[in-house]
Amino acid sequence: MKKALMFVGGWEGHEPKDTSARFAELLRQADYEVALYDNMDVLTDVDMLRGLDLIVPVWTMSKIEKEQIQGLTAAIESGVGLAGWHGTMGDSFRDSTEYQFMVGGQWVAHPGNIIDYTVQITNHDHEITAGLNDFAMHSEQYYMHTDPANNVLATTTFTGDHAAWIDGVVMPVTWTKQYGAGRVFYSSVGHVNSDFDVYEAQEMVRRGLLWASK
Repeated sequence: MKKALMFVGGWEGHEPKDTSARFAELLRQADYEVALYDNMDVLTDVDMLRGLDLIVPVWTMSKIEKEQIQGLTAAIESGVGLAGWHGTMGDSFRDSTEYQFMVGGQWVAHPGNIIDYTVQITNHDHEITAGLNDFAMHSEQYYMHTDPANNVLATTTFTGDHAAWIDGVVMPVTWTKQYGAGRVFYSSVGHVNSDFDVYEAQEMVRRGLLWASK
């Protein structure tokens, strides 16, 4: 049985308890043992972390202490997978460039706030996106600073309706990357739990969690 850990907290607007419960259940259905923590002190136990298959941050707009980020990055670099979604992984720790380097990106804006937009699947051969079609979302369309080394699986194209200077910008939505021996997966969909009622949005993340697991 594989082992996954979720640390859950931060800004409540992203519904961390509900979204973590959703994906914890999907992992359990895939025969994972899932532990959920409401604090980040667990990240200092490097030996325990290295025994995991997957770590899932579900934490927004907070601060991570030196010992915590050192423990987390050491675990991923050793081969533990890291995977998550939206601001609970892509806007977790704004002052930690080490964390952002590991994730492969950082949220910077969502012009227009809750809007209609489309996610385009750009890699149909990867196991995370194979068989999925482009899909519509009514949510936050994330504008991000991203790592050019990311393996991009899906994108979204901005209009100039809410910021004229980004008209036509193609932005990564879903990617994978390597961090040491660890696999990293991220998708910017999922502002609130109900966003994952869109089949493709949930399925990409579900598959991404499984793919990232060592």
